[in-house]
Amino acid sequence: MANLHFVFIQGMPSPFFCQIGALLRDRGCRVTRINLCVGDWLYWSGECSLSYRGRYADWSTFISEYFDQNAVTDLVLLGEQRRYHKEAVAVAQTRGIRVTVNDFGYLRPDWITLEEDGMGGNSHFPRDPADILKQSANIGSVNLAQRYRDSAFNMMRADLLYNFSNLLFGWLYPHYRRTDYRPHTLIYTVSSAKQHALTRLRRDKNRRRVERLIKSGQRYFILPLQLDHDFQIVTYSPFSGMKEVIRLTIDSFARLSEIDQRLIVKVHPWDTGLVNWSKVVRLTADEFGVRDRVEYIDGGNLDDLARHATGMVTVNSTSGLHALQVGCPVKVLGQAVYDVPGLTFQGALDAFWQLNEAPDVDLLMAFINLMAETIQIRGVFFNEPGCADAAKAAANKLARGLAFT
Repeated sequence: MANLHFVFIQGMPSPFFCQIGALLRDRGCRVTRINLCVGDWLYWSGECSLSYRGRYADWSTFISEYFDQNAVTDLVLLGEQRRYHKEAVAVAQTRGIRVTVNDFGYLRPDWITLEEDGMGGNSHFPRDPADILKQSANIGSVNLAQRYRDSAFNMMRADLLYNFSNLLFGWLYPHYRRTDYRPHTLIYTVSSAKQHALTRLRRDKNRRRVERLIKSGQRYFILPLQLDHDFQIVTYSPFSGMKEVIRLTIDSFARLSEIDQRLIVKVHPWDTGLVNWSKVVRLTADEFGVRDRVEYIDGGNLDDLARHATGMVTVNSTSGLHALQVGCPVKVLGQAVYDVPGLTFQGALDAFWQLNEAPDVDLLMAFINLMAETIQIRGVFFNEPGCADAAKAAANKLARGLAFT
């Protein structure tokens, strides 16, 4: 493996990438980390790392020259849509350099995605039911029982450390440009803290609301909100943001759902509170004359809601895959790896309110087994031993090559 040279760019604010790098070096591979900001440096500095402090306009030239001069065979990064990542991926692919992206798993709660070239709309995972059934035929059933627990506290602390180090010590990387679409760090942090506190205060109230809804026996659909700044919305959907999705969904629901059906709009658990979604939902429901049938919930267990729902409408949230796993019909509005005939509703949204069908159980199990075997690894980013075990699994896959190239 001495001929393999892995270059890592930005990853999670976690030891995950650094641990993978150490394991690959132990196998005789050459490993390089390119840091773009102080936050990157905090999680991987010293041996095998270098810093790029140039301008973004010069990044493509820099990475091209580095690839050419250092016999790079592999590029590993967190997602493929960040500003610097898109440039690096484009340069790598023109040179035949293998690109591996990772992120939180499609399966939850203790899985990590490791895919070649891209995720979501760029995934190479098969979308044809016959291909999925054929390729999974010799794969055993995966045990989805949780093995590892991640740490919300560690994740929050790591996120704060990463972003505030960039804010306070950004002069060390003077030309760095943020690679995501989140609000300014101060605004994001203060608003998120406030929203988190309110969510905790309302936890019991929201749990009781969900319990009452389920016990009532009412038929209801769920619309789980996603984050406007998430690449799932920015890149893999036709929408400008969730306000547009809310309007489209409520309009269709008002026109074509049955009078005894309800629509439950549920906030994302990481929502910052910068948008008053309750007001947006209320005003939109008023506009289309269904205020008495549309309800906004800012908490509660989404899996419990999905288990008893008539259906779920989602842009492309992983919650759609979880809904399928409990037998809930799903309509996808954007691009999702699980948007497969036989799993999700393939007709128009207007038809979904009447023609929703549960997923094919055999196809769903084949899909999950194939996904777990190929583009998922077991583990978590922010807690041990899940992070170290995931790094071992990732190093093994990177060394031998991924599926679906």
